[in-house]
Amino acid sequence: MAITTTHASGAPHSHPVKERNSAFYGIFAVSFIVFFAIALIAETVGWQWRSWLPGAEGVKSLTGGVKAAVYTFMSYLT
Repeated sequence: MAITTTHASGAPHSHPVKERNSAFYGIFAVSFIVFFAIALIAETVGWQWRSWLPGAEGVKSLTGGVKAAVYTFMSYLT
């Protein structure tokens, strides 16, 4: 559902803010799950997964590294 506002000219102007936010969070959630699964499997096996994911190289925790990788990945989409 788009949010509609009216400009000084009286013409309605649509702002699909809600759709963009839900799309961003949807892509973020799916990416986080995929990267988390990769990192969890690699961590279980004992592989150095942080070098595989962009942005996760300097982060110590599993979720912090995955979150950094997802934010780096999301920056390439815009």
